[in-house]
Amino acid sequence: MMYHIRGENIDVTPALRDYVEKKIGKLGRYFEDTDDVHVHVNLKVYNDGQGKIEVTIPMPHLLLRAEERHNDMYAAIDLVADKLERQIRKHKTKVNRKLRDREKEMKATAPVPNGPSAAESEDEFEIVRTKHFSLKPMDSEEAILQMNLLGHNFFIFTNAETNRTNIVYRRKDGKYGLIEAN
Repeated sequence: MMYHIRGENIDVTPALRDYVEKKIGKLGRYFEDTDDVHVHVNLKVYNDGQGKIEVTIPMPHLLLRAEERHNDMYAAIDLVADKLERQIRKHKTKVNRKLRDREKEMKATAPVPNGPSAAESEDEFEIVRTKHFSLKPMDSEEAILQMNLLGHNFFIFTNAETNRTNIVYRRKDGKYGLIEAN
């Protein structure tokens, strides 16, 4: 794995760098070839003394990203590593379930046994409600107003200027974000 570790308001000491590489490096067991894996780590310390770590691992068909705030930077690193591991396991379960479903379709005459782990993972991704609506052309400010009126954390709309689908969302810090589809 190739690490890109950056610190904001904090000096990235060799001990801190080694700890990050050790904890995130344990995720290497989930990858076939770790030489091409780039890990982007951003460490921040705020004025209140709380630290934040953001880890992004871009992959060809998956983007792993986690962030955590904590008073102890080493504890935050541990928590982020746990989050990333859960994301990887969830993705692998999803991929394996799709492969099993394809095998079932191909071998319709031969029954494939379902273990308890397969039943548990299917419940995890169950769609319980589907909504249909038309996207109204508007600007991002109007979309934020609509989102707040509905009491949602995100809102999908057609950008009136670009005529593309966009999403506004409320961030954890109370501010707003915009996702523009290509």
